[in-house]
Amino acid sequence: MLIQLSIRDIVLIERLDLAFETGLSVLTGETGAGKSILLDSLSLALGGRGDGDLVRHGEDKGQVTAVFDVGMEHGARTLLRENGIDDEGDLIFRRQQSADGRTKAYVNDQPVSVQLMRQAGQMLVEIHGQHDDRALVDTNAHRTLLDAFAGLTDEVSEISRLYRLWRDSERTLKKHREKVESAAREADYLRSSVAELEKLQPQDGEEEELADRRQKMMKAERIAGDIAEASEFLNGNASPVPHIASLVRRLERKSHEAPGLLEDTVTLLDAALDQLSNAQMEVEAALRKTEYDPRELERVEERLFALRAASRKYSVPVTELPALAVRMIADLADLDAGEERLARLDAEVGLARESYDAAARALSDKRHHAGAALAGAVMAELPALKLERARFMVEISTDAGDALAEGIDVVEFHVQTNPGTRPGSIMKVASGGELSRFLLALKVALADRGSAPTLVFDEIDTGVGGAVADAIGQRLKRLSERVQVLSVTHAPQVAARAATHLLISKGPSADGSEKIATRVATMAQKDRTEEIARMLAGASVTEEARAAAKRLLAGNG
Repeated sequence: MLIQLSIRDIVLIERLDLAFETGLSVLTGETGAGKSILLDSLSLALGGRGDGDLVRHGEDKGQVTAVFDVGMEHGARTLLRENGIDDEGDLIFRRQQSADGRTKAYVNDQPVSVQLMRQAGQMLVEIHGQHDDRALVDTNAHRTLLDAFAGLTDEVSEISRLYRLWRDSERTLKKHREKVESAAREADYLRSSVAELEKLQPQDGEEEELADRRQKMMKAERIAGDIAEASEFLNGNASPVPHIASLVRRLERKSHEAPGLLEDTVTLLDAALDQLSNAQMEVEAALRKTEYDPRELERVEERLFALRAASRKYSVPVTELPALAVRMIADLADLDAGEERLARLDAEVGLARESYDAAARALSDKRHHAGAALAGAVMAELPALKLERARFMVEISTDAGDALAEGIDVVEFHVQTNPGTRPGSIMKVASGGELSRFLLALKVALADRGSAPTLVFDEIDTGVGGAVADAIGQRLKRLSERVQVLSVTHAPQVAARAATHLLISKGPSADGSEKIATRVATMAQKDRTEEIARMLAGASVTEEARAAAKRLLAGNG
């Protein structure tokens, strides 16, 4: 991966543009020249902690831009795409740091959170210092490195998928169980209500019809006596009809004796008899209509009162009782179906857990085998790094009851720095220099697996020299064949193996002021000889040191 780093107004840097090629690049220079400033600037561009003190004195803000030429399928691009960031072409990380402490982050000129910048940056560059070996601090990273060494990426992805499937099915089961239990608490009430409504069988429009019938029967009861009295008067013993009929007959006989005197009277009386006869029939008809069975009125009233009692009980109008019955029957059916679904979901959870457990056990077995292999590979690198008496161990604790998306294993790197001492966590047992060398051995064992495309080592060779420094240089060189390596070093044996040698120096600012500025220059072969000689001899470079420098460069050419 190619990296271009542009720095503006950061501490001792006024303006600086760098390009890091593939392979091994080393940065050398006197103590205090600004090597740590370069690493702080790179860290800032990768989402590291911002600080107003990073801004060059007299300036309001500083800026660092890092450009990465990385493959289209790299994880950093995927992460940025998932967060709506355009990832076409080079990835351009830009960070502005104000002197008042405010900071802004941009990726491909789009504003992003510092957290997203950091997540993507960690996929692109790993920075390892003597006291900041992040790859070894977090035990989750230990498991990730072991999986990368063993080539278990697909298995880990599958176990994560099975874990999500299992947990999702558990959540679905829990939610449905709560629903079923809630319904079950009302089941008795629901069942009795359904039984009651099924027995009652309310019908649409039934209340209105019953109320109308009841009203008519009650009215008929009130007028039936008067109609009966009228019927008795017209048809009973006291009826005037027979008397009038007898009178008409007598008058008809007499009318012949007195012509023209009684004919109109007889005619009117005949008509009266006809009307009385009609009245008799109408009264009889009315009387028949008022006839009713008192038991029928009782039945109608009982039915009407039952419907209205159900209406009050279920707090719905009588007209809605039929629909309520349908809903309750459906709810009861859902309850029964819910119990059946609950059983199915419970079985699905069991199957999902079984699938996860089987995959987790298989993954755990592979991790245990890979742990021994990784420990052996790291141990093979230790003698040359002056750690021949040390031991590196991959401790794997497996607990099937502690299931996680990454499996059932906790992986932790342990070391024993000297025989007879108690082994322990690498971060607690190893000193700063030892930790860096363990890390280097681990990175060599991993080759290009489980690593960002660029590794930065800050003075990994501190406190060692001679053969150990040369062994460190050899391993950095081997690493650089697979990933890009940047190393800040004081060891000439390391510097001599670099493909690119950058000299960091400090001097007067280019603006002619009294300010001091840091500069970085890519060194030609002749200049490299002089710089490596300085690293060998110190302040006074001798011819012997130059000759030794030439031999180092020639031996590593």
